[in-house]
Amino acid sequence: MEQKKPLVSISCITYNHGPYIRQALEGFLSQRTDFPYEILIHDDASTDNTQEIIREYEAKYPDIIKPIYRTENQYSKGICNVSGAFNFPRARGKYIAMCEGDDYWCDPDKLKLQADYMEAHPECSMCFHAARIITESKAFVRKEIRPYRESRTVPAAEVIDKPFNYPTASLFFKTELGQALPAWYHDCPIGDIPIHIFMASRGSVYYFDRFMSVYRLGVATSWTTQMQAGDAAAVREKHRQHLEDLRRMYTAFDTETGGKFHAAVEAALLREDFLTELNVGNFSVVTEKDNRKYINELPQPQKTLLMLQAEHPGLYGFLRSCYYRLKGSNG
Repeated sequence: MEQKKPLVSISCITYNHGPYIRQALEGFLSQRTDFPYEILIHDDASTDNTQEIIREYEAKYPDIIKPIYRTENQYSKGICNVSGAFNFPRARGKYIAMCEGDDYWCDPDKLKLQADYMEAHPECSMCFHAARIITESKAFVRKEIRPYRESRTVPAAEVIDKPFNYPTASLFFKTELGQALPAWYHDCPIGDIPIHIFMASRGSVYYFDRFMSVYRLGVATSWTTQMQAGDAAAVREKHRQHLEDLRRMYTAFDTETGGKFHAAVEAALLREDFLTELNVGNFSVVTEKDNRKYINELPQPQKTLLMLQAEHPGLYGFLRSCYYRLKGSNG
């Protein structure tokens, strides 16, 4: 008997997510919907037990879970955006929902809320929502990704030039657009930002001020962790290269859209310049007058820490060491 076509295709990429993938899969399978959905998994040649766990779930839900098991890592071959290369093209749903294998959904009504909104607003190309943060380390981090303080439509210029990234596990967009992403998406080593700005240029974008997913920070195989791995010179070079990749991507987007969003693109690049300096440890930029607006956008605890690092590095180092000793003593 032919299976009913899904309304939503969940795109999940995994690589050595053995400790986390069950929680991700359970989050997918616990969704309360009145429509069918499929779970497209691309495992990029995991060397732990990730594939074994996925096969276990595939055996239980063969009509829903559709995995690709790689024996050779595609990312290492230069295929940066694995979702767009291997999951989006095979999506049968009208919409694509994203969630990587080390994150998970914590709201069983997430898919229905997003699908219902998109069905009622055909002009909308993408919607997203807030996320909680949990960390695998003892580092001091903020507890949430909450870009805005109310549910609302986000103007394209604001999507392009934004203070905070949007949670990957919150992204929900039209499949026809996900299957028409341009070359500058595939060339960019990080897939989220190109999706955001492309969708913003093709329709409206809506934000749900509701925590419906969890972002796991500090996973060893994550892009964020890998960017900070190595000595200071290596980290600096990786971030400089990332900035150049983003510059090339934004420039291609600006050209493709005929300069319609040029002011927002220029502002976004200035923001990326600032963030790159922070990521490579140049905290002197915090005190520069031209960067004050970026600092004022931050939550107060993060703002205080950055100002302390910039103006009193010795005191910051002392307080940081005390914090880690306290965390260590508490397990």
